[in-house]
Amino acid sequence: MTPEVAIDIVREAIFLILTLVTLILVPGLIVGLMVSVFQAATSINEQTMSFLPKLLVTLFVIIAAGPYMMQQIMDFSERLYRNIPLYIG
Repeated sequence: MTPEVAIDIVREAIFLILTLVTLILVPGLIVGLMVSVFQAATSINEQTMSFLPKLLVTLFVIIAAGPYMMQQIMDFSERLYRNIPLYIG
C-alpha cells in the first residue's frame, strides 16, 4: 500500500465521519438558536427549556436518518474490504 492510497482512505473516512456528524448536529444547533432567540425575547432564563428541544430533535434525527447513516457506513466498509487485494498488490 502506497502512502497516497492510505491518505486517500483516511481522507474518505474523515469526510464520511464529518458528513454524518453534521447531519446529527446541525438540526440541534438550529433548534438551540431558535430557543435562545425565544428566551432572549421573553427574558426567560430556564436551562431545561433549551436542553429538552435539542435532545428531542437530535433523537428524532438519529431515528429518521439512522438507516441512511448505517448504509453509508456499510458502503464504505464494503468498498474497503473489496479493495483489500488492490491495496496489498
